[in-house]
Amino acid sequence: MARVKKPRGRAKVAGRKTEAQAPSAALPPRKEVTIAAAKGRPMLTWVGKRPLRHVVAFPAQHVETFDPAGDAAKRGGALWKDWPEAYPRGGLLFHGDNKEVLAHLLANGFRGKVNLIYIDPPFDSGADYVRKVSLRGPKGSVKLGGEGYTLGEQLQYTDIWTNDNYLQFMYERLLLLRELLAIDGAIFVHVDPRRAHHVQSLMDEVFGQEAFQNAIAWKRSPFAGSSKARAQRYPANHDVILFYSKSDSFTFHHDYSEYSAEYLTRFKNPDDDPRGPYRLTHLKSYSKERFEQWKKEGRLIPARTPGAGWSYKQYLSESKGVQADDFWEGIGPEAEQEWEAAGSMWSDINLDNPMANVRTDYPTQKPEDLLQRIMSCCSNPGDLVFDCFIGSGTTAAVAQGLGRRWIACDINKGAIQTTSKRLQGIVQGQIADAGKAKQASLPDADEPDPLPPPAQLSFAVFRVNDYDLAIHHEEATQLACEHVGVTRTRTDSYFDGVRGKSLVKVVPFSHPLTLLDLEQLKRELEARPQEERGVLLVCLGKEPAADAWIDDWNRLRHGKDAVNRIEVVELRTDPKYGKFFQHQPAKARVKASRKKDGALVEIEDFISPTVVERLQAEAGLLKPKIDDWRAMVDCVLIDADYDGKVFRIGLSDVPEKKTDLVSGRYELPAPVGKTIAVKIIDMLGEEVLVALHLKE
Repeated sequence: MARVKKPRGRAKVAGRKTEAQAPSAALPPRKEVTIAAAKGRPMLTWVGKRPLRHVVAFPAQHVETFDPAGDAAKRGGALWKDWPEAYPRGGLLFHGDNKEVLAHLLANGFRGKVNLIYIDPPFDSGADYVRKVSLRGPKGSVKLGGEGYTLGEQLQYTDIWTNDNYLQFMYERLLLLRELLAIDGAIFVHVDPRRAHHVQSLMDEVFGQEAFQNAIAWKRSPFAGSSKARAQRYPANHDVILFYSKSDSFTFHHDYSEYSAEYLTRFKNPDDDPRGPYRLTHLKSYSKERFEQWKKEGRLIPARTPGAGWSYKQYLSESKGVQADDFWEGIGPEAEQEWEAAGSMWSDINLDNPMANVRTDYPTQKPEDLLQRIMSCCSNPGDLVFDCFIGSGTTAAVAQGLGRRWIACDINKGAIQTTSKRLQGIVQGQIADAGKAKQASLPDADEPDPLPPPAQLSFAVFRVNDYDLAIHHEEATQLACEHVGVTRTRTDSYFDGVRGKSLVKVVPFSHPLTLLDLEQLKRELEARPQEERGVLLVCLGKEPAADAWIDDWNRLRHGKDAVNRIEVVELRTDPKYGKFFQHQPAKARVKASRKKDGALVEIEDFISPTVVERLQAEAGLLKPKIDDWRAMVDCVLIDADYDGKVFRIGLSDVPEKKTDLVSGRYELPAPVGKTIAVKIIDMLGEEVLVALHLKE
């Protein structure tokens, strides 16, 4: 198979981002997704092992669309005929805990539709899951136990992965991934050799031993490691990529690389054979029919010595190259000649560090060539590719370049931002290339095999269970109704829908359930004397006095035929419907004052509700305390002459070490009458911009 080259020509074309409504009407009500039990052998055991029989599917909130050519509305045909109607026909990028995203996809039409899965999960350490690994400062690490957590935004914990927690984490996600995989699909799991045997045992249990295809060893660096690594053992210099299929029938195309120069010298043509150069190969086993056919074609050479046997001509023109095996090597171009001179076969998989073609500042970024090999071998153009640890976006980027459809997700907002920017550049380049192709004449014969056309030229970003509820009440109501399983009624001026035999009212998320809300409900029911159904109130929280009011109300209404009995679902804490997260933006208190000929900017306080809430969710009864707001801040950027449109960085405070903190106090030149803008970016990648007019 010809080597697939990466897309070129990433011209800048104006794109657009648009806010969109949540995919509401076509999505089914909230439901629990049933997961089949793992039945393979062996069955690994660990402390706290729990089967995953079902998961809760949270709704998705559509927050962004990138569709510069209006592509999503044009896509159709057989490729998209089974695509869920609730989603635009293009790439899908989800921000959220991948366990919840997987459940959402299973509940909303993607079960059994993913053709290829590649994941590069954390190697038993939070350090390689996101760009940063701890809150800033010498005391930034938070050690936690138990896998009752959602992993929040995977909030930078250096030692979150104890052995048993890691196994449970991977076990649950592999079970969900198996449900998404198509019957002819394949999954590649990229792991560290220290955990490969554990993960392989998990995959044997989840997919079955018969589903195992390869344990690929990828030599990730030409360097042998530090002197410390070599001191008392062989330096570790490879990763393991576990390759499993869903069934015996799966997509696979052999991959071939070019022969070395030394090997090519073995092909000669001393008898001017019109079929070109060949090498003689000893004929070991053959059928009578094959022997007679080769003899007729003049390919056989009789034995030159008694008992030596026949040989046959292996023509260079019939050789596809060196077939890839389960050892993949990545070398730099400077080593190519040396390896070739030694007669060694070499792979064109570039290294992740420092040879990757696209750098995104992710420590575990994988090279595009690695994903190109996997994707080209085990999928076809138009197939659906999925990665739920998308990180810097390499899987989605390669899928976009190779004409595959793709879905990706990550728990870290910075990963979503990085992936989105990367995909925007690729899509813009493909649109520009398509325009050039229309003007081009005949293709150059020396050009490599053309890439398949893009499966889509657009993508959309969604949130799952990390909702921005400071939006139009109608959209927030729809999210809540989808989650709780409410059928909307558009004709009622007060109630939002029904669930079973109960009327449903969603309390605006801008405030908790108050006595005022309850009195308003009472007046509404009094105006409907014939209404006997119960009432379900859905809210984010309650005032303490609300419980006493509801208890008094329900005390007079008991029995199975009670009229207008009130039930409350509190989306944050309800045992069944809880853990519904509201995205609360970070806030900062900043002041600026004149100092001599310049300005003094001081950040007095900063709070990231998402950081705090997730920390509390992870710690349970142990309430972590952040003593210094700077521990939540990744960097501070300042524009001393902000025009309200383009932020131009004049001062940047980016600590070199994770144990260092930002200053928070800055002196800088600033003209009189100008606006100073301060941008604060927290450890999750969320930005806060504060604009201040500098007074005299």
